[in-house]
Parts: sequence; C-alpha cells; structure tokens
Amino acid sequence: MRDARGEQYAQVDNADPFARAVWRSPVHRTPEWIIWLVQLIRLLIRIAWFLIRHPLLDVAAGILVLAWVQARWPGVIAVLASAAGVLVVVRITLPDWFARLVTLPAQCRWRWWWCYRRSWRAVMTIAGLAPTYRGQVTVPVLGKVCAGACADLVTVRLVSGQSPRLFADRAEELAHGFAAHSCRVRPARPGMVVLEFVRHDALATVIPALPIPQRPDLRALPVGRCEDGSLFTIRLHGTHLLVAGSTGAGKGSYLWGLVRALLPAMAAGLVRVHACDPKLMELAFGRALFEKSGKYAADPAGIAELLEADVADMQVRATRFAGRQRDHQPTAEFPFVVVLVDEVAFLTAYQADRKLRDRTLAALATLTTQGRAAGYCVVAALQDPRKEVLNIRNLFPDKIALRLDEPAQVDLVLGDGAHDRGARCEEISADPSTGAGVGYVRLETDPDPVRVRAAFISDDDIRAMAAALTDPAGQPAPVAGEAA
Repeated sequence: MRDARGEQYAQVDNADPFARAVWRSPVHRTPEWIIWLVQLIRLLIRIAWFLIRHPLLDVAAGILVLAWVQARWPGVIAVLASAAGVLVVVRITLPDWFARLVTLPAQCRWRWWWCYRRSWRAVMTIAGLAPTYRGQVTVPVLGKVCAGACADLVTVRLVSGQSPRLFADRAEELAHGFAAHSCRVRPARPGMVVLEFVRHDALATVIPALPIPQRPDLRALPVGRCEDGSLFTIRLHGTHLLVAGSTGAGKGSYLWGLVRALLPAMAAGLVRVHACDPKLMELAFGRALFEKSGKYAADPAGIAELLEADVADMQVRATRFAGRQRDHQPTAEFPFVVVLVDEVAFLTAYQADRKLRDRTLAALATLTTQGRAAGYCVVAALQDPRKEVLNIRNLFPDKIALRLDEPAQVDLVLGDGAHDRGARCEEISADPSTGAGVGYVRLETDPDPVRVRAAFISDDDIRAMAAALTDPAGQPAPVAGEAA
C-alpha cells in the first residue's frame, strides 16, 4: 500500500488488515508566489469590470482626482458643491428624469445591501435553500433588486439542480426572513427566479370609484389598482372574463367597474351591455342604464332567450364578416356586445328546469367559443368554482379569483400552479373594508397571478351613471381605436 500510485492513494496507517481501504485525494503544495499572482490577476479583472460597468462613477472619480491635483481641498469642495447644486436644479425642473436616473437606482442599490445582502446567506441557509455539495454550502446568488413603492423584485440565480418550486415552498419563510408582508415566486429564464417581496399593502384601504375615461379603450378598461400602486385595467375586446369569489368578496365591484369604464362608449352606441341578473339584486339597480344601451333579463326563461338571441346575432355577424375581416371593430351597425352574467351557477347548475339549464349552458358555450372574433364578450361571475357547477370555465381566457374558501379552489379558477405562484385567495380578509374587491388576476398572456383590487362603486355612483347615460344632453366621447 505504500507504493500506491495514480490520482489517489490509500490510507496506510490503519493497523487492522481486514479494514476497508479508505481512498483520499493527494495534496499538492502550490508555491506561494503563484497564489499571490492569481489573486492579483483576479483583483485586476474585478477592478476593470467595475470600471466598465460604472462609467459615470469613473468620470466623477476622475474629476475629483483632477480637482485634487489642481487645487487640493478647495477644488474638491467646489466640485462637490457644484454637483449638489446641479442635482437640486434637476430635481426641481425634471423630477421624472431625476427619479428614474438618480433616486430609483440609489434606492435599489441601498435595498440590495441593507435589506437583502446583509442577511442573504443566513436566510437561505435557515430556509433550507442552501444545499451542501462536497462539504461546502452553496448559496443561491443574489442578483439585481428593483425597488418599487410597495414591492421589491429580487432576481436570484439558482444553484445547479434547484427549481423554482423549492422557493415557492419556502415563500413564507423568505417573507419573514426579509421582513416582508408576503413573497411570491415567479420563474424567469432557466436557472433564474424573481422573488416579489411585498413591503407595503397598497390595497388595504377601499379604493373610491375611478374617473370615467373620456376615450374608453376596450383593451384596457380601468377598474382598480394593482398591488404595486399602478392602474389595474381589464381587457374585454377579444377575450372573455370569469370572476369567482365567495359571498361578499366584491364581484359586483368588477361588474360595475367595467360598466363605468364603458359608459362613454355605451352612450356613443358603440358598446351594448346585455345584463343577466338572476339574483334580482346586483344589476337590477342599474336596469334603466342597461335598457337604454343594451338589454336586461332577470327570470331564467328571459335570460335563456336573451342569450339565444345573442347567439343568433353573433352567427349573422360571422356570416357578414366571413372572408372580409378577422378582427372586429366596434361601429354603430355592429357594436361591441358585453354579456354580463351575475351568478352564472344559478343558471347552469342550480336551475331546476333542465331544459332551461341546457339552453343557457349551450348558449354560453357558443358565445365563449365563437363570439370573440364577432365582437362578443362574456363576463360571468360565480361563487362555486367546481367543475360540476360550471363545466365551461376553461373557455374563459382571463380569470379573476377573489376570496375563496379552500386553496384547491384557487387552482380550479386560475389554473394549475396558481396557488404555488402566490395566489393565496383563502387568506384574503372577510372584512369588507380590507378584503372586498381584492383578488388575483391571471391573464391568457401571463401565467403569473397579480394581486389587484377593484374600486368600490357605490349606489350613488350607479345612479349618477344611469343619469349621465339617459341624459339626452350628454355628449358621448369617442372610443379609442373605433372604426372611422
């Protein structure tokens, strides 16, 4: 054993001849001057890379050095005072430019170090996201931090062999570790994830009714606010929308918010709203509004007839458009039709008359499968998202989930994996002042759920909307993108 050769050699100081041989890697002594040379090369490379990545800092440092060489301390003080004066002038005259190029980068860098870098290794290790490989702890690499008014987006490079699901399973530990209200995990490119840490709940208070847009955009109708404080818009043209939530979750805020945003287009005759109100409570409050620019039905038979009439009109439109156009543009002859169905489960599952139930379900299925290109959009609200209650829910490309009873219901509404991506609908407060209208939206084009809240539309707001629409002296506003 003393003559062992090769890449490994055996341990020879074991007196037991029957013991299993223990193989260890050989140790090669590296000359000290080589170590110093390698470290010096690494330092030079890092300095060069830093100078390349921070050209403005290089210029500033060069100016300070030049001022020191020319005039010593007075020159340095004069340069700093001049720079401070320029920044103050820019802050006053160009606040947006200053915020984008000065304030925001400084805030991002500060949060990168103070909020995350200081405790990054400790939090990753305690949360179980720093695996051990060959006796060494490997920690995910902290990347760029984008600081917002309410949330931070933290880019993380995964350790080889990790997946975003591991971070999603530790989202609660990460939120507490970095002193945030919540944490959501969003996959980026392969090997990267984005952690969204919510530091301030911008949706904790009731949002008042938003101003009625002068030029409604059917692809971006304002109805509330997103978690980051930005405007929350809903697209209706070219899609269908499903809103699910328990009783008192705020589904009516979304329905009336859409009607409010569509009001100028309804007055112009370019949009018609067909309201189906089997509860006789929510949409009946604005019945005059719908009868002026659309239709209204409350009894199951009347709703079935309204939906079948829409199907017939849609098929006539499709025949007219065939071979001429593929996209619908709202006009006075062919307006954009929004079919509002409140509590759709009463019509598709709880209806005692089987014939009416089948007629209603068949009409809704036809509208959701063929209506988009012809200028029809179905907006349905329901409480119970189970498959047997509404078996056509997958025909709604865009979905909003409000407060729900169980975590499994979140995936039923928003699709598989939505709960793991951060859509915790079962945690939304039942207090109307803090939880009504709060939900998660998942669009056809984006699988990541976004937390939003709809503005509250009061009874007085609805009365004012009906009065504005029925007032013959009102001047309707044009619709963005309408056909000439």
